Amino acid sequence: MTITILSLHSYPVKSCAGLDHSRIGLSEAGVSLDRQWVIVDRQGVFMTQRQYARMALIQPGVGGGALTLDAPGMPALALVPAADSPEPPPVSVRIWGSDTLGLDEGDTAAQWLSQFLGAPCRLLRVHPRAQRMASRDHVNAWRRKHKDWAPEFPAQHQFGFADGFPFLVASQDSLDELNRQLRAKGQAAVPMNRFRPNIVLQGLDAYEEDYLASMRIGAMEFAFVKRCARCPIPNIDQATAVSAPEPGLTLAAHRRFAEGVLFGVNAVVAGAHAGAVLSVGDQAVANFDI
Repeated sequence: MTITILSLHSYPVKSCAGLDHSRIGLSEAGVSLDRQWVIVDRQGVFMTQRQYARMALIQPGVGGGALTLDAPGMPALALVPAADSPEPPPVSVRIWGSDTLGLDEGDTAAQWLSQFLGAPCRLLRVHPRAQRMASRDHVNAWRRKHKDWAPEFPAQHQFGFADGFPFLVASQDSLDELNRQLRAKGQAAVPMNRFRPNIVLQGLDAYEEDYLASMRIGAMEFAFVKRCARCPIPNIDQATAVSAPEPGLTLAAHRRFAEGVLFGVNAVVAGAHAGAVLSVGDQAVANFDI
């Protein structure tokens, strides 16, 4: 069995549109600039497509570390990086049950986003002093289970504003099976962008990723520490921001487990040293839980 990377994706602003890549750098924090910005409401609570489906229509761009935003009916917005400061003032941010720090991107970005979303909000970037770690419980459970062949796998994995882990990995074969089930019901197939993965694999059987312990790509070892329970966002068409009952109903009928309705797996990585990259077509060596 040959497992390869089919596609690579980043989402610079949490819950906004994604970017496709043929090649991308990465670190323990995820693929380059993934979820490095977040939109928060007046109370400082993070905003997502769950409540504001129009976020899907906000298209970010990144060049030289600077962010641009575009959206229907809005002038393009280019954020000028703030002048270097040894200690920019931090803003407290809570992502689900995890507290971290953000750096406010200023009034111009706030006004642009508030106008488009129809709600007061502000844009924050990951603060240089932020120290947000992936779930120690999940990582340590994985380390205990696989201590015989991965005794040196690190316990701490810092990342940005993603929900809970730096990487989300999905399988094209699993999406193909879901689409087969949708078409059998007379429903339209859905694209992978509904599930917002970073890494899409091909070469696995449908949902075989559930049983992956890890995969090695070059010197990097990806540990699959948690299957991903899905919220309603896959029901939102990422091109139109229109929500519908599918594919959620079909997925729930076939993929409901104690942890929730599952699609994809969350991962952390070891060995992603300076200059590490992933490319479409890279082969992965898989280790399965037995």
